[in-house]
Formats: sequence, structure tokens, C-alpha cells
Amino acid sequence: MRLQTLMQKKERLVIGLMSGTSADGIDAALVKIAGSGVDTQVQIVDYITIPYEDAVRKEVLKIAGGKSVTAGEICEMNVLLGKCYLHACLLLCQKAGVKPENIDLVGSHGQTIWHQPQPADFLRYSVTSTLQIGDVSPICEAMNTVCVSDFRMRDMAAGGQGAPLVPYTEYFLYRDAKRNIALQNIGGIGNITMIPAGCSADEMLAFDTGPGNMLIDAMIFRMTGGRQQYDRNGETAAAHQVDDGLLNWLMQEPYITMKPPKSTGRERYDDRFMDRILQKAKEERISDGNVVASLTAYTAETIAYAVHYDLPCVIDRLIIGGGGSYNKELMRQIRRRLPEMEVVTNEDLGYNGDAKEAVAFAILANETINGMCGNIPSVTGAAHPVILGRISQ
Repeated sequence: MRLQTLMQKKERLVIGLMSGTSADGIDAALVKIAGSGVDTQVQIVDYITIPYEDAVRKEVLKIAGGKSVTAGEICEMNVLLGKCYLHACLLLCQKAGVKPENIDLVGSHGQTIWHQPQPADFLRYSVTSTLQIGDVSPICEAMNTVCVSDFRMRDMAAGGQGAPLVPYTEYFLYRDAKRNIALQNIGGIGNITMIPAGCSADEMLAFDTGPGNMLIDAMIFRMTGGRQQYDRNGETAAAHQVDDGLLNWLMQEPYITMKPPKSTGRERYDDRFMDRILQKAKEERISDGNVVASLTAYTAETIAYAVHYDLPCVIDRLIIGGGGSYNKELMRQIRRRLPEMEVVTNEDLGYNGDAKEAVAFAILANETINGMCGNIPSVTGAAHPVILGRISQ
């Protein structure tokens, strides 16, 4: 009955949940959504970020890092994260002054622990695979609401990479009749969306540019013995020198020059990749601080490479979002490499960049409930548009 009632509503109160590759916490956005497709109207009501406890983050990174774990550990984390997502929903409702039972729908991306969009041999079969954990059953039970989760698998079944999915919603929110717009999110992984002036959704292009904050965070964690998890404001990078040799070596990593559609994640830029960087730095006698500066430059360089070599049109405005937009040195490095265009943050435009991806999964959940396809085949590489996600109630 709840689903039938929901499908008949013209306006819905929806929570979107996102926890990204950096595994630093849960972004939760409360939005009012009316309509669907190109007629979608979105109003952000409220937003919060709930950091993971240190022990939870450590365990998530262990599981997602490709190290040996048991099925039991994955199962237990799946349930634990589901409870964390429920907690985030309840805190968001409390902050917004909304009763949990009045929430019509929750769209939860889940926590990616593996993403392998390129075919791999497994038991004599060729498979692509992705897995996001964080069971939504606790939300359905406690809030008596409908949830949509597991968004990526259906696109992969249609031959796509299951990513990126956010561009579908970026088209609604950011398209411009006169300017070529690109949106660069810098989370653990960097991803870019190109929206040509006056385009239709199937003319968009989006893909992962490479590592975002992931390698910088990992280096800071190792450098400080775990006392610091990221380079606050880019202060460490700004105080040290980029090693051009290390930067050039990093830019030889094969993913960077792969042509879209493409996506990547922690399974590529994991501890083993970081160990190779540190071994190179040791051989070349590069200080830890200079490694941080070089990794910051590497993220900026991969973004500039994507803009210059992978986008088919000249960009007028690049909008930066995600945690990397707060790294002043990273932003300086990006602007220095892209002087021909306007480089701004979501906040510069009056938007909340932290909320963007959580809002996106609220919109995608709404599309699913309306029976609307939520992928863009030209972006993900899927053979055709598909309805995304699993519905729980």
C-alpha cells in the first residue's frame, strides 16, 4: 500500500544518502521533488554530514582495499552501515523539523566496497562487477517508508560501467542554453560531467578523471601516523615543492589516457598503488611533504588532462564540487592549469557542493518510482537506458 500511495503523489519528501570512496561519512539531503524527467522540480530542504566513527571508517577502508576479509565481516558491515544510514535519516529529520513517518522515499547509494567495470576472468567466465553495501531494511522498518538502493547493477547488466550516474541529475540542475558547462567532483575519486550548451541528455559526456583526494589522504595519514586524515586547506602541499619527475611518472598510469566511457575506484588506487609511490619517492629521495605536493598536482593534472584531451568542446565554466573544492592549494593548481576558463565552486554559485551527490540519489530514487530510466548510455556505455535500483518497502 505504501508504494501505491507514493506513486500517486504529485510532490514527495525524499531523503538522498551518499557515502563516497573516501569513506569519511554519510551525506544526507532532504528534498522536495515534484514531477519527473526533464520536468523534475527540486527544492533542497536541509542537509547534514555524519562522519563515520574512526573504527567504522578503518574497517570500511580495509574491506574496500582489496585485502583478505571474511564473508562474515562484509555481512556485519552491511548491517552496521544500514543502521548508520538510518541514524543519518533520523538526525536529518530532527534537524529539519520533519517527522520521520512523513518521509515518502529514501534513495541510498550505499558504500562501494568494490567496483570493477572492466571485464575480468573469474572461474572461466568474463565478469564485470560492483558492490555497494549498507542494507536499507532498518530504514524501511523504523520509518515505514519506501527505499531505493543498489543503483549501479542494472546499468552494468545492460553493458554499462554502472558509473557515473550523477550526470543524469546534473543535466536537470546545471544545463545552460548558451554556455558549455563542466562539473568536476573531487571526492576520493575525481569525476567530470560535460553539459554542452543547449544539449539533450544523450549529448552529455561524463567519466572518472582518476584519483581525487584518495592518494593525498592516504599520504597524509601515513605521514602523520594516523593523526590527520586529510590535508586541511591544502596547507601541507602549499608548504612544499612538486617533484616534476614524480608527477611525470604518475601521469604514465594507464587509466589517465584511457578513453571514455571509463570509471575507476579504490581497487585501482589502493594501498599497493600507494606503496609503489612511496618506493619511487624513496629511490628518488623525495620528502614526504614533497610527495603530498606532487600528489596534489597529480590530481590537478589529471583533471586538466581530461578537460583538454577527453572533452569534445571548449568549456566556458568548470564548477568544482566535493571535498577537494576546500583544498585551496588543489584549487590553485587547477586554476593555473586551466586559465582559459572560469573555474568556480558550487559555493561560489550559491549551491551546497557537499549535498550535490546526496540530492542526486534522491532524484534518481524518484525517477525509479516513476518508472523512468536513470542512466545515460552515452555516459556509462550501456546499450540502452534502464530503470535503476531495487525498491524495498
